Amino acid sequence: MAASVEHDSRESMDAPQTAVEVEETKTFKDLGVTDVLCEACDQLGWTKPTKIQIEAIPLALQGRDIIGLAETGSGKTGAFALPILNALLETPQRLFALVLTPTRELAFQISEQFEALGSSIGVQCAVIVGGIDSMSQSLALAKKPHVVIATPGRLIDHLENTKGFNLRALKYLVMDEADRILNMDFETEVDKILKVIPRDRKTFLFSATMTKKVQKLQRAALKNPVKCAVSSKYQTVEKLQQYYLFIPSKFKDTYLVYILNELAGNSFMIFCSTCNNTQRTALLLRNLGFTAIPLHGQMSQSKRLGSLNKFKAKARSILLATDVASRGLDIPHVDVVVNFDIPTHSKDYIHRVGRTARAGRSGKAITFVTQYDVELFQRIEHLIGKKLPVFPTQDDEVMMLTERVTEAQRFARMELREHGEKKKRSREDTGDNDDTEGAIGVRNKVAGGKMKKRKGH
Repeated sequence: MAASVEHDSRESMDAPQTAVEVEETKTFKDLGVTDVLCEACDQLGWTKPTKIQIEAIPLALQGRDIIGLAETGSGKTGAFALPILNALLETPQRLFALVLTPTRELAFQISEQFEALGSSIGVQCAVIVGGIDSMSQSLALAKKPHVVIATPGRLIDHLENTKGFNLRALKYLVMDEADRILNMDFETEVDKILKVIPRDRKTFLFSATMTKKVQKLQRAALKNPVKCAVSSKYQTVEKLQQYYLFIPSKFKDTYLVYILNELAGNSFMIFCSTCNNTQRTALLLRNLGFTAIPLHGQMSQSKRLGSLNKFKAKARSILLATDVASRGLDIPHVDVVVNFDIPTHSKDYIHRVGRTARAGRSGKAITFVTQYDVELFQRIEHLIGKKLPVFPTQDDEVMMLTERVTEAQRFARMELREHGEKKKRSREDTGDNDDTEGAIGVRNKVAGGKMKKRKGH
């Protein structure tokens, strides 16, 4: 078996031509996936397997433990979902597989893929994440689904408190975005989970980056694993055009509005560093008539999913998000990623810009660099190994926007304040901080309503 693994990795490192030929002839059937699942792949429009799938699926089907290193958007979910469903068909059993993920959104997304692939064979999944009522989750677990997709903290909760729920019969464990699970300091939770699941199981560890912590986890959890690396160094996709803009920090808002106007007609994902700034910028843009929605950690789970779905359905063209949203979310049509606040960890840059140019499409990424961000920006350039060009702008046109932007900033601040007071007054969520009709009143105020008169006060 070791010999075949050797051969595998040699083949892909061979001259590029042979690699291409190998890829073109491969179908899911060639990889050893059963017919039912091949049909499911067809229905999802997965015509041919991605690189990580070609590498990982045959080995997983042989029953090996796997460490998959692949950039975001490379088809990792399929690489572990297909072998698991394949094995489930051979030996059907409840509570068969557990997938651990760092964020709630990613958990829902993985569950969607499992359900889509397993729809014809009746696979049942349960998503166990924080921010959602425990009771309904306990009921879902009592039905003993085939696959549990969970964030570590909430899973521990259920293992400790939900009667009759255990993972003693588990056959597969997947850790997706393992680097991020450990970065978010789930180490103790992961250790606890490893203690209560069977030793005799298959383990898949997927991570975009190989950190010290991931290596430690690999030693603790995997037996004689095979490494499938699709990209050895940190990479951003070929078809991604990356730019930067060097601007004084006080004009960031104005430049953002300029870019949204210049590239109008595209869908945007704008990354901010804090929940508060995400909210403020969303209000600012909405006051200027853009269809923008926020997505951040202080929103309730149902609102987050609501925001995401509106954006996915193209009902809104601008999604403002914190890094909660940068990992693993497959939003198919992002044309432009704007790093409004530069990421403090250079690796987060890779994940943020990985939201666009997915699955072979092209995309743009623009990073705002202020006088305070130069060092961080140099680190990013060093990490991706290239110097980025400047995004072309007409500075005089930008300056023409300042007056309108300053006005909108004032309203956004007032609304944030009002919302803060409302929250204090009624501890329930007023829903005003979200993409609701309530926020539309603001536009009317800008257009010339009660607020204007206050100036005369």
